[in-house]
Amino acid sequence: MSARPAFYEELIARGRMTICLRNGVAVGFVDAEPGEVTRLFVLPETAGSGIGRRLLEIGIAQARLGHNGAIRLEATINAEGFYRKCGFRSTGRGYFSHGLGGEPIEIVHMEL
Repeated sequence: MSARPAFYEELIARGRMTICLRNGVAVGFVDAEPGEVTRLFVLPETAGSGIGRRLLEIGIAQARLGHNGAIRLEATINAEGFYRKCGFRSTGRGYFSHGLGGEPIEIVHMEL
C-alpha cells in the first residue's frame, strides 16, 4: 500500500473508493475488491457517528460484486470489536507492514 495521493486518486477514478465528506472535508473512505474490503478508515473524531458502519456496508456491497463467498478483511486490533458488532468473525491473526518503514502492526483476519 502507498500513502501517495496519486494512489488514492487512481482508486477513486476507477470507482473503487468511496469517500465520505462532511462539510466538504473527507472524514472517511472505503474500498473493496471482489471478496474483500481492502481499506476502511474514519477520522477518530467521527467514531460513533455511524459513518464507519455506513462505509462498511458500502464496502461489503462492493466486495460482493462478482463474488458469492465470504467477505474478508484485515482489521487492526483496536477495530476488531467494531467489525464483530457488524457481523464479522475472527479467523486468525497476523502482521501487516505497509512498506513505508516502521514496525509491522498486528492484525486480525476476519470474515463475514
